[in-house]
Amino acid sequence: MRYTRYYSDELDRLKKEIASADCIIIGAGAGLSTAAGFTYSGERFEKFFSDFEAKYGFHDMYSGGFFPFETPEEMWAYWSRFIYCNRYMDVDNGTYKMLFELVKNKDYFVITTNVDHQFQKAGFDKARLFYTQGDYGLFQCSDQCHDQTYDNEEIVKDMIEFQADMKIPAELIPKCPKCGKPMTMNLRSDDKFIEDEGWHRAAERYDNFLQAHSGQHILFLELGVGYNTPVIIKYPFWKMTAQNPKAVYACLNYGETYAPDEISNQSICIDGDIREALNVLA
Repeated sequence: MRYTRYYSDELDRLKKEIASADCIIIGAGAGLSTAAGFTYSGERFEKFFSDFEAKYGFHDMYSGGFFPFETPEEMWAYWSRFIYCNRYMDVDNGTYKMLFELVKNKDYFVITTNVDHQFQKAGFDKARLFYTQGDYGLFQCSDQCHDQTYDNEEIVKDMIEFQADMKIPAELIPKCPKCGKPMTMNLRSDDKFIEDEGWHRAAERYDNFLQAHSGQHILFLELGVGYNTPVIIKYPFWKMTAQNPKAVYACLNYGETYAPDEISNQSICIDGDIREALNVLA
């Protein structure tokens, strides 16, 4: 079922579901952060990475994340700016805060593939969040020698302050405290991703939440989830909706709004800007 119902009617239906549901499970993807202002190209890229663009010819932050830089000093100059822009700067245009205001008095849980920490910054309870793909704010051993992650805010800010000519000082290159090998981002990009103790506790809390509310009137609220990793949020939401006649699946996305025919009567599809939709709902 693609978007066919009237936009305003679907928003009205969603507003009623938010109010009446026994609980709300939010599934958030990259589209939510894009709506909040976390764009990887254009003005933000030009402001912070024009020197890298001039030297290497890539035109967005995402492409730069895969670039084979000449030295570790240059790589970490790039990544420190990237992390600072997308984890520690206050960028949100109010989108996450509007979402929090909508659900803060409900029994909610959040599962997200986003790694920018914006839910906590907006006020969401850390105990109700499951970041499945990591966190820009964490380092790990590149060789996965032990299952621990490390907060990086202080060292990232040092890298920003002391870098020159697109390089950080060699002494700031992060090394694993156990084996001495290079540290890397705690992001699920290969089989070296570390699921630390915090990750496993969050996964357990999410499973417990699902079990505690089994068979209830659940609103599965999917925001900005595409098809890069649909097995994490989208497909499970479809399956759990199909298995529970009291459940409702709501999909807010721009240009990628869809629900299977099997759950069309239990679905709300809103094809449009997430920020604008949340503003109407609020």
